[in-house]
Amino acid sequence: MLSGRRVVLGVTGGIAAYKAVEVCRRLVDAGVHVVPVMTAGAEHFIGRTTLSALASEPVQTSLWTETSPIPHTLLGQQADLILIVPATARLIGAYAAGLSTDLLTNVLLATRAPVVICPAMHTEMWEHPAVQHNLATLRQRGVYVVEPDEGRLAGGDIGRGRLAAPERILAEVERVLGPRDLSGLHVVVSAGGTREPIDAVRVIANRSSGKQGYAIAAEALSRGATVSIVSTVDLPVPCGAVVVRVDTAAQMHTAIAALADDADIIVMAAAVADFRPVAAVDGKIKKEAGVPQIVLEPTPDILAALGANKPAGQTLVGFAAETSDLLANAQSKLHRKQLDLIVANDVSLPGVGFEHDTNAVTLVCADGHVSTVALTDKRAIARAVLDSVCRIRTGNDSAG
Repeated sequence: MLSGRRVVLGVTGGIAAYKAVEVCRRLVDAGVHVVPVMTAGAEHFIGRTTLSALASEPVQTSLWTETSPIPHTLLGQQADLILIVPATARLIGAYAAGLSTDLLTNVLLATRAPVVICPAMHTEMWEHPAVQHNLATLRQRGVYVVEPDEGRLAGGDIGRGRLAAPERILAEVERVLGPRDLSGLHVVVSAGGTREPIDAVRVIANRSSGKQGYAIAAEALSRGATVSIVSTVDLPVPCGAVVVRVDTAAQMHTAIAALADDADIIVMAAAVADFRPVAAVDGKIKKEAGVPQIVLEPTPDILAALGANKPAGQTLVGFAAETSDLLANAQSKLHRKQLDLIVANDVSLPGVGFEHDTNAVTLVCADGHVSTVALTDKRAIARAVLDSVCRIRTGNDSAG
């Protein structure tokens, strides 16, 4: 998503400037070419050597002492995005007023690239009418604002104004630079493995970590979608997603059904148990009583129910975790459950599927299109899945 992009990272003179170092590292790790620009105030909080060492090129600070006679123009023209971390009240005011007081404000005025600002300041400053007026002005001009969190501030105070967490900032950068091909759509994703109670302490479960489902949710958000996750696992929630917590297949069925009618895309990435005990014991089964006889019954077939009741225009994606006959089993499930796309993986292979950070999949579409994605990280798998979804929705056989 971000690999090969060029981002000017502006750092201003606030106590949160040290957090820009972590943002810089994460951007570089994502393949971004980071061009750091620091204000004079920022140098009171972090040294330029630190940022220069982590970024893609040395820090720039001046309109007059750099090798280029017009650094602000070149930086503004070459950038895919300008990111300000942190954005102080002073920077926000100068930018809103169109003042070119230093290299960073000149870059902001000399670019047509999207701009993302991340304010950080004390609560009283954040709430001041002048600051809010300036932010409203910038929003009207198309500037993206990552609002601050509530938490501990400089001096031990608690309140609104704490710089947004790095993951929120990176998510916004991905969203702004993303293809926006899911803008205006509601994507529902299921994630994790269901747990069917045997007694008060034991369950029938599986090894699904939920990582692939959450990666799909994060990718959908970066492409402009509204995302709901029906989840059995406790993973960091992608910024902007709404999570519905469930445990059992029946609970997941109910939660998905409540969201299905308004969903444009449903991705059933969860590993749903096929069977559950007919009756769970209220207390704990004691081993002294001997080996218990556990009678099983089928759980609701959520995917089949969704396929049978799919409204016009909805795209339904299923997953198939297999250990043999991958393509044949995937095609059978695709047709039986009336899916538009099935994502199949051989979980017996090293690094594939359950509990891993990587995956390798075969994507089978109802229109006959088949593609494979070799072993890679789960976010890249998510990207391939949603590329296929977009190809299906547009009917463009050359995409994906």
